[in-house]
Amino acid sequence: MNTESVSDASTERGDYISMNTNKPSAPRKKIVVLGSTGSIGENVLRVVERFPDHFQVIGLAALCQAERLFQQAKKFSVKHIAIAAPETAQKYARLAPAGLKVLRGMEGLEELALLSEADMVVAAVVGMAGLRPVLAALRRGTDVALATKEVMVVAGAHVLKAREKSGAAILPIDSEHSAIFQCLQGRPALHVRRIILTASGGPFALRPTIDFDRVTIADALKHPRWNMGKKVTVDSATMMNKGLEVMEARWLFDIALKQIEILIHPESIVHSLVEFIDGAVLAQLSVSDMRFAIQYALTYPERLDGQLPSLKLAELGALHFTKPDENRFPCLALARRAARDGGTMPAVLNAANEAAVKNFLQGKIKFSGIWQTVAKVMEKHHNNKNPSLEEIMLADQWARDEATHIIKNKQ
Repeated sequence: MNTESVSDASTERGDYISMNTNKPSAPRKKIVVLGSTGSIGENVLRVVERFPDHFQVIGLAALCQAERLFQQAKKFSVKHIAIAAPETAQKYARLAPAGLKVLRGMEGLEELALLSEADMVVAAVVGMAGLRPVLAALRRGTDVALATKEVMVVAGAHVLKAREKSGAAILPIDSEHSAIFQCLQGRPALHVRRIILTASGGPFALRPTIDFDRVTIADALKHPRWNMGKKVTVDSATMMNKGLEVMEARWLFDIALKQIEILIHPESIVHSLVEFIDGAVLAQLSVSDMRFAIQYALTYPERLDGQLPSLKLAELGALHFTKPDENRFPCLALARRAARDGGTMPAVLNAANEAAVKNFLQGKIKFSGIWQTVAKVMEKHHNNKNPSLEEIMLADQWARDEATHIIKNKQ
């Protein structure tokens, strides 16, 4: 969804065609949720439950939490689910109640994304698991509500090509990218001076001093604002998540890297800002609740009353903004380098980071070992500047193996 696609979507569907009404204006939108058992997926289902006359869930998928998946399927009367982990899928396929079809493995996620009756696929699975299902949905012409930032990070050109060919929409679910989308509302990229992504800074940005070699797993998982999965929470602590968001914004909004900035905003009220060439700055504000961005992606271009908490500005006091210290957070520089290099380097950065975070959470490396490992893997990579999708996948696997080798041998 570059700015051109935002404009196209606004023209074709109408801007805010049914403001402030909860009366359905069309048949219920049929939705597939990939990653339904994670924090974003659970919140997607909370939004759907709030609007039973607007949405119908027809497919659910998870990597391995099969029991929770069964519970969700029963609650929403879903007939198709997918379990990515093959062994778990095989076990639970035998336990599925009558009428519930269990699809297996990564192919199962793709098959679910290709359900002919689906109007929208919500991609909320962690990491590279979302890439092929998202591409499958877009190629079929199904709109995608995107929370899995890695999809755009590693294969942005391929994703946009699929979108442009089919005419499907990509609607961002991350609060930062949703904020930018709402501020732009179809304005062309040439009107934009810069995009400002805000970041909570995680648990460490505002500490006067910090020894990252002594950071524990519990320390890294103490996010001050958001309740997220472990991997994403660690990415917030290293600020790798913000580096990935810069890379994602580049593709989503067709904007140059040099025009994307980051500010630490610990209150997490201003979710991002856009400065236009005339000096005007638009910002999107709300309470820190994932459901705001999720609901807007699901209901776009309408706005519905989801009974979400109102922002009480008089009670907030001051809002603070500071520039991040890239010496403290090397992941920011690593992400910008990968974005500038392009080719397979973004996939290598992302895969090495996933492997390093996994090892940190298993207690095998120090917190500082995360970016140290990523940097070493990037140095060893021979970048392919114009990769096919298959070459991107091979680079991803190479980086995971290389990161594991480096960690195991303490290189």
